[in-house]
Amino acid sequence: MESRRFEGKIVLVTGGARGIGRGIARRFAAEGGSVAVADRLESVEETAAELAELGGETLGVAVDVTDKAQVEALYARVEERFGRLDVSVQNAGILRISPLERLSEDEWDATLDVNVKGMFLCCQQAAALMRRQGGGGRIVNSASAQARDGFVYTPHYAASKFGVMGMTQSLAKELATDGITVNAFCPGIIGSDMWEYADRAWGDLLGDYARGELMAEWVDGIPMRRAGTPEDVAGLVAFLASDDASYITGQTVNVCGGLVMS
Repeated sequence: MESRRFEGKIVLVTGGARGIGRGIARRFAAEGGSVAVADRLESVEETAAELAELGGETLGVAVDVTDKAQVEALYARVEERFGRLDVSVQNAGILRISPLERLSEDEWDATLDVNVKGMFLCCQQAAALMRRQGGGGRIVNSASAQARDGFVYTPHYAASKFGVMGMTQSLAKELATDGITVNAFCPGIIGSDMWEYADRAWGDLLGDYARGELMAEWVDGIPMRRAGTPEDVAGLVAFLASDDASYITGQTVNVCGGLVMS
């Protein structure tokens, strides 16, 4: 029998129109949740319509998570539509790859703005709504394997993901007495648009790699010998958002096939 752990639950997923975020949103919808999807992409409403085919109520909202007014409006719209919020998944993020001497302030600022400031703004609104309604809640943040082990040509991205881990721990301590758990997940190499870009950009910088060769080389170094899928990540996120994880908070959990083990 298919699990319906999120029947009657309201879930918000940022960065939910494609890739890992879309996989996460689909998992919650498949398990009975009503899902709001937020993203900068115009396809966000199409994604919401697709999720509705799984049976639950859905909402698609175009939002820039670095804009406080837009984030406030997003959570207000979720509350107005659904009446409450049980799970907030902060998945919106960007990756830019650049050697140190070519890394611009604009690239640095944009990465930290989306990956750290955007997450902070969403966590702030999610916590306020969950505290106001009572009954606890689940906040789940997207980190990265680079929260464990920073990689070459991405100091700005690594810094942002280490920041996510620290923010998660701090908020978990602050919100624990409200019954709100705060955890994070660390994807490794996941088959997605972002990793197609990473294969091209790192491949050009690290050597004369044809498209797909660097990705294949890295995948060969994963103990499980395969890239992950959005569905692999979604399984972990759904667990962290479920009642089974009610005594887990402040944790950052790897989902990477053994690529990093700390």
